[in-house]
Amino acid sequence: MADYYGSILRGAGLTVGVSLAALAVSVLLGLLGAAAKLSGQRLLVALATVYTTVIRGVPELVLMLLVFYGGAIGINTLLDMTGTGATLDIEPFSAGVLTLGFIYGAYMTETFRGAILAIPRGQLEAAAAFGMTPLQAFVRITAPQMVRYALPGFTNNWLVLIKATALISLIGLQEMTYLAKQASAATRSPFAFFLFTAALFLLYTGVSLALLRRVNKRYSLGTQRIEL
Repeated sequence: MADYYGSILRGAGLTVGVSLAALAVSVLLGLLGAAAKLSGQRLLVALATVYTTVIRGVPELVLMLLVFYGGAIGINTLLDMTGTGATLDIEPFSAGVLTLGFIYGAYMTETFRGAILAIPRGQLEAAAAFGMTPLQAFVRITAPQMVRYALPGFTNNWLVLIKATALISLIGLQEMTYLAKQASAATRSPFAFFLFTAALFLLYTGVSLALLRRVNKRYSLGTQRIEL
């Protein structure tokens, strides 16, 4: 039994890696999506709106299977058209990271867009009046306040993303949920292993909440704090 618990702990490290990599992808897509929605350009607004609407309306598992199976087929079809004879296999880690990042990028888009809209417009007008470039205004004025307004939504998205990594077990990635299922099948003791896995997820979310509360406290200095 100890060997099985050890393997689940090793898989827990992979779960953290998938979560953090997917978070990086989702934050990047969220910033790009928010910028597109606030750009005023009809094409960019339309593309970002379609992205957030479709992604938030399709189940995560369906999207993951589409990327893992359909993505590989689509890419290999394009490679065949080039006549090079090259092929590409999407392995479970990449499929999981890209899918979760793509999904939660839509949620991050709305989180960041709402946070930017919460910043008084007059502050940006004042920055322009002082001769700041758009980049300087973003770094000095928009970004620090955006973090404070976005933290509650960001925290919720991050906690859900961590739990969603369990879905990647269905495409063969040997993270802790996958290994817990393997251990349960081998020992016929599913309750113990899944309870252990649930405790690890709870540990991750608890540590995440503690860290994000500290960040929230830091960015709420001198203002009314937004509780997470």
